[in-house]
Amino acid sequence: MPKKKKENNSYTPDWVPENAGEAFATKIVKGVKPESLKPESLKPESINPESAKKGFPARSKHIRLSCEQYVEGVLKNDRTILARAITLIESNSRKHIEAAQSVLKELLPYSGKSLRVGITGSPGAGKSTLIESLGMYLIEQGHKVAVLAVDPSSTVNRGSILGDKTRMEKLSREQNCFIRPSPSCGTLGGVARKSRETMLVCEAAGYDVILVETVGVGQSETTVRSMVDFFLLVMIAGAGDELQGIKKGVIELADALVINKADGDNIQKALSAMAEFSYALKYIQPATIGWKTEATVCSALTGEGIPELWEVIEKFKKITNASKSFINRRKIQTIEWMYKMIDDGLIEEFYSNREVLYELVNLTRKISKGELLPPSAAEILLKMFRDSKSY
Repeated sequence: MPKKKKENNSYTPDWVPENAGEAFATKIVKGVKPESLKPESLKPESINPESAKKGFPARSKHIRLSCEQYVEGVLKNDRTILARAITLIESNSRKHIEAAQSVLKELLPYSGKSLRVGITGSPGAGKSTLIESLGMYLIEQGHKVAVLAVDPSSTVNRGSILGDKTRMEKLSREQNCFIRPSPSCGTLGGVARKSRETMLVCEAAGYDVILVETVGVGQSETTVRSMVDFFLLVMIAGAGDELQGIKKGVIELADALVINKADGDNIQKALSAMAEFSYALKYIQPATIGWKTEATVCSALTGEGIPELWEVIEKFKKITNASKSFINRRKIQTIEWMYKMIDDGLIEEFYSNREVLYELVNLTRKISKGELLPPSAAEILLKMFRDSKSY
């Protein structure tokens, strides 16, 4: 059955029913010719005037940028170039990793001037709503806010929804806010693998408050503690035994606890929960030297308690700056970053070794048949890897 050509130069596919009418919204449109994507074929009218002033064509997604263009675009807070720079950093391609390192090296002198706040909590605690409410308040106070929202990746198809930005409808429309959802890609600790590098880029772009939202899956999300200045734990009242949260875990790493959803009929429950947590915190060693972990309440929906929460964060910065613990933590985090990169590099090198991969298949087959124990297989592979690196 031949395809029916329409006036708009589109075609209906063969499987569209006869007399389907406009209600059957299916059509085939001619694709873009490859030559039209070449930089030299860009027509003057296709160039965005604002982007052209900065030297970046509107259709720059089809054009590879140089290190200088990335750096210039980020420093000018060109949001398109900023997003592309983060995408470059998140790439696992060897070619992209080398380019990203060059960009980061140039941007490093312009970073480090923000306040980094990590926000975690169980699913349903209202982290995204709290971030939007806090972000709107900070922008009103003259701050520039960057939000790094980490979304869990599926263990089945490796995909992520990346829907946190849609939850922050008001904040995403603000000119002084940049929201970047990123997949966790299986990284434990509730953050993305390249969150540290992403923070540096956002700081270089001029954002003075960085809010890092973890995936919110439980008490394992502690890696964020090693990359932020202030760690906020979001909780809700009426979700069970309040003292359950005091058990060793993520609460020991928090600089403040906030009981969210303190509105309507839930206000009294939230205040009671705050009192219980405040009492229990007396028996827990503070996560930061010279700082006493506090518990407070707020309503991300109404905005009540948000200014008070920011006052706690500002007081934390003032006290820790005076005691030098703020800058000392930054130095320790930089060293931890190096060790993390070493771990990642060793793992990547191990699994990219052809001899190891070949033997891994054989040993896996033996383990599945019960012919070999996993510890023995692991020792064989590690010895093979060490021997391959011997000179």
